[in-house]
Amino acid sequence: MAQLERAKFGSKLGVILATAGSAVGLGNVWRFPYLAGENGGAAFMLVYIGCVLLLGMPCMVAEFIVGRRAQANAARAFRSLGGRTPLGLVGYMGVVTGLLITGYYAVVSGWCVEYIYASAAGHFAGATPEQTSLYFADFESDPVKPVVWMVLVFLATHWVIVHGVRDGIERASKLMMPALFVLLLVIVVASCCLPGAWSGVEFLFKPDFSKVDGGVFLSALGQAFYSLSIGMGCMCTYASYFSRQTRLGTSAMQIGVIVILVAVLSGLMIFPAAFSVGIKPDSGPSLIFITLPNVFRDAFSFAPALGYVVAILFYILLTLAALTSLISLHEVSTAFLHEELHITRKRAAAIVTAAGIVLGALCSLSLTGAGGLRLFGMTLFSLCDFVTGQVLMPFGGFLICLLVGWYLPHKIVREEFTNRGTLRGRWLHLFVFAVKYVCPLGIALIFLNQIGAI
Repeated sequence: MAQLERAKFGSKLGVILATAGSAVGLGNVWRFPYLAGENGGAAFMLVYIGCVLLLGMPCMVAEFIVGRRAQANAARAFRSLGGRTPLGLVGYMGVVTGLLITGYYAVVSGWCVEYIYASAAGHFAGATPEQTSLYFADFESDPVKPVVWMVLVFLATHWVIVHGVRDGIERASKLMMPALFVLLLVIVVASCCLPGAWSGVEFLFKPDFSKVDGGVFLSALGQAFYSLSIGMGCMCTYASYFSRQTRLGTSAMQIGVIVILVAVLSGLMIFPAAFSVGIKPDSGPSLIFITLPNVFRDAFSFAPALGYVVAILFYILLTLAALTSLISLHEVSTAFLHEELHITRKRAAAIVTAAGIVLGALCSLSLTGAGGLRLFGMTLFSLCDFVTGQVLMPFGGFLICLLVGWYLPHKIVREEFTNRGTLRGRWLHLFVFAVKYVCPLGIALIFLNQIGAI
């Protein structure tokens, strides 16, 4: 009976936009440009696209199969299909991964809200690139303001989550995602029209493979899984809300294309502007925040009022993009507590929100130089990013492939892939080959190369 009453997405568009909203967001708009900037630009992008197509999308379909088959939260889904084997614990790892990401991700979302305020207040009017860089550095090191914005972001996410799947998650995604695409295109055009922008275009599209090493492959693999929300329980949880008519392979392909497109557009938005105003592309997590204010100032110098409006709208949409991903991360833990502890959805959401706020505050304070918030030479913020993005998610994808490719009966995989025989499933054999051999071997080789074993 519980499965019959489980919430469902109301439309095919809702499925695509909600799952794409989980994948797109800050993972591509914020994280991809700074990782590409740190890892050689075009060469990193090509490796990233290869990881998305060859490793990411088969893993996504595998996670879809687990979620829809089990019709439960991530932890219960893997436990029910993986039994008492270690593979049954993958869902718990996904819940932990999602919660860790939720904490520091909300901090970055709070940065977006700060830039709505700063743009509206005219703080970047006439500012030089050095001044915009200094503004971000001062804000990031403030022990109070980033935490306040982070809390407000969590409260907004909480409001959407307690309204459920259709009225909350699906409705918000249908509004946020199309608006993000339109405004992203506007900023790309503005960035590429800046003086000296061509150097940034070359950085993104002219590869230098001499810069490619094991670290680049691991970063690209982590970003592929991060941008597709694999191994953190999101895709499994959302798939549990899919109808039996949802085409898993088609959905994964559409999401993968959207993710790659947004990554390329994000690069075109950031790098031409960075080279135009003399900002180094390897500036790290702050890249998008110290680059774009200069775009709005210089690209719209002929109409400052228009630049003012576009800047505000962009940071609003960037915040909304962050919310779509944060909503999916929050939902993983909320569904877990709601179903495993048998408490109301509102109470489960409140617990997750409170835990996320505490973790987010610690991550934010670690950037201020607060003592005791550094581990292994990294801030708590950077540590959460590294551990989740380059360790837990790729490892989770590896285990998901083992479960679907080697442990689950082929009959179950075939039934889910073909919607219980209503689809031809002409790509089924290729998918099975990918999750049994290509994905596990590819992920393992990248890890072994990074640690120097091969």
